[in-house]
Amino acid sequence: MQKAKRLFIAALFGSIIFVTKVFVPSPIDKLLIVVQAVLLALAALFIKKAGATYVGVVGGVLTALGRPALGPFTFFFAFLYGVFVDVFFLLFKVNPTTDVVNRNRIMIAMTFSTAIIGFLSYYTTTILIEILPIDPMLAALILFMGTVSGAVAGYAASYLWNKYLKSIST
Repeated sequence: MQKAKRLFIAALFGSIIFVTKVFVPSPIDKLLIVVQAVLLALAALFIKKAGATYVGVVGGVLTALGRPALGPFTFFFAFLYGVFVDVFFLLFKVNPTTDVVNRNRIMIAMTFSTAIIGFLSYYTTTILIEILPIDPMLAALILFMGTVSGAVAGYAASYLWNKYLKSIST
């Protein structure tokens, strides 16, 4: 893929992530992790090598500028989420150059990456920097919602890719 197309996709998807994180009110923006997950999965399919990481960096920088109080953490977790998506796509051998991408592999890759990033961000805010109180119910809910959001995002990304987007990626 040409450098301009990679840059355009990273900027577009990163900007959408920024809008869902900064301009949507607080409890609802946490539920929209599925939007971020779908965009990261599609970026990994479009850009292939480190696509989700590029989008994570762009979205992380924009969101950190929009919410500067916890800017370094925001950037770090957005970047790390992109890295996890790229790594799990590599580990589960998600290959966008085949005729049809394997829906189950994308769903598993997104489930793992979303659940891990949810757990790590909760752990960091409760144990390391002690912004939130430790609550086992909240931890279980975050792990459950991370798992469900990742699976839904993987399904949505594979459906969109196989049905509409693979033909325009070449």
